[in-house]
Amino acid sequence: MKLKKIILGAVAALSAGLGAFAQNEAVLRPVTSVYTVEAGSSHLCDTYMTPLKYTGWQMALGYERWQAMRFDPENWVMNLGGRLSIDRALNPARNAVMWGLDLRLDWAMMRRFDIASAPGLTLAAGGQTTLNGGLLYLNRNSNNPASAKAAWTVGITGQATYRLTLGRLPVVLGYRPSLPLIGCFFSPDYDELYYEIYLGNHSGLAHVAWPGSFFRLDQLLSADLRFGATALRVGYRCNILSTKASNIVSRQINHCISLGVSGEWLPVGRSGKLSDEARIISAYY
Repeated sequence: MKLKKIILGAVAALSAGLGAFAQNEAVLRPVTSVYTVEAGSSHLCDTYMTPLKYTGWQMALGYERWQAMRFDPENWVMNLGGRLSIDRALNPARNAVMWGLDLRLDWAMMRRFDIASAPGLTLAAGGQTTLNGGLLYLNRNSNNPASAKAAWTVGITGQATYRLTLGRLPVVLGYRPSLPLIGCFFSPDYDELYYEIYLGNHSGLAHVAWPGSFFRLDQLLSADLRFGATALRVGYRCNILSTKASNIVSRQINHCISLGVSGEWLPVGRSGKLSDEARIISAYY
């Protein structure tokens, strides 16, 4: 009798596992891709090269990829992003140009919450890791014409979306902030030449990044006007970056208008067929 009970228990557990696997297989997780072009103002200051503040413009290309997580698609989502920007700014006398180039890669995972008391509102919060590198270049300097930028950070991020309709047009309003908390970043000593680093002076180049030495607040407001599976995005980005190490202060502030398109697509299996019983769980819409 004991052997019979053990066999029946194993069969029941196996059946439950197969049922859960089949249910998980019936969940479809569409990928939301967003491509954007951004343009706006730029405010640059880097005391490694000059104490003056330079003002001008910034242009950027951006990409985002949203998808619900496989292990718990209803509650957890991931976001992969990339942004390439170029800055051109002038000094107060308008006779010197500072150029900036930055490449930023982000990956985030967030727990989302549907607010029952506010239909259409979804909140999400989680962690994010960021890797970025770039360069500031000032053509009038002879000894220190460039300042390299590199950092890896881990921090917090969030997302708030609100779904509504304007007439018959579905609209999704979004707000996304991110703030690094810990990591490391590159900075030479004050007045140290990069040629000295090339000769082997590598001490003191890596610094601990925390909000007191590396403060970065990136905020994005957006409105997605949905035309079927494709949406037109209109947004505003405010990015504030301030670093301080080895008596060198660097600041960058950008205000940009963002325009782009987004779309959803469904990955399918080898058969190329979608199950009629499958549940579709979107990470963003």
